[in-house]
Amino acid sequence: MDIAEYQDNQETKSHGQDDFPFNIYICSIPLDFTLVPTHWHNDMEIIYVKKGRGVVSLDLRPFEVSQGDIVIIPPGRLHSIGQLDAHSMEYENIIFHLSMLMAYQGDCCTKQLFQPLSQGQSLFPSHYPPGAPPYPALAACLDAMDGICQAFGHGYQLAIKGQLFSFFYALVSAMLPPQPHIHNKSLNHLKAILKYVETNFQEKIPIQEAARICGFSASHFMKFFKSHMGVSFTEYLNDYRLTLAARLLLSSNDPIGNIAADTGFDNLSYFNRIFKKKYHCTPSMFRHKEP
Repeated sequence: MDIAEYQDNQETKSHGQDDFPFNIYICSIPLDFTLVPTHWHNDMEIIYVKKGRGVVSLDLRPFEVSQGDIVIIPPGRLHSIGQLDAHSMEYENIIFHLSMLMAYQGDCCTKQLFQPLSQGQSLFPSHYPPGAPPYPALAACLDAMDGICQAFGHGYQLAIKGQLFSFFYALVSAMLPPQPHIHNKSLNHLKAILKYVETNFQEKIPIQEAARICGFSASHFMKFFKSHMGVSFTEYLNDYRLTLAARLLLSSNDPIGNIAADTGFDNLSYFNRIFKKKYHCTPSMFRHKEP
């Protein structure tokens, strides 16, 4: 199986298309995976926690989330999703491109809201637990989109757009103070190296090459990465590869050796050893474990 296709095997409520870039993914931690590693993308993302508890990190700042919580992640922001202690968490991942809401002529909504958001600016807080002033309106929009995507009736795209506009109206009308968001060189360096890993994880990535991406010496890069991410670059790279390998083990029938090679491990014994260290079982046992 092509690694890029792993998301196609997740339960989804979306009919995402190039001319309608909107998807809803149903995810479970740790049933599907224990961690969504720190990453970033150019899409807008909304996390809607349906059951349980977990941890979301935004620009390397972690916070706990629980049932009902809504987290809004603008494009270009570093984020991750992980397990909290022994708790499980089920959540919806709503991902869409802001261009689908922007007017070609650049109306006031585009200029004042969607363009700044598309550039990663935080115009409002990111975390909305039940009880937050705009929460009922926000949750109603997300629930309505769930209903729309149950049937995908004729013209459902109009209904989805309408709910997204209502969602942003609820955010803006609440007039809550924005969270501070500091654009700094450290975050830009991290975004560059994490995107490089996402694109090149199947290849060997020496420390010297990773350091070059950031314009650092190898020794400075290792200190920089560990101080900001809490793990060494090699540990992060292995963990990223293992996460993808675990997903492929559950979503394909490919031989374990092929999966190891496809996720950047050229030594099967080493892959088996560090996989067991992370998941406390062999790849074969992980594939056949009871849900």
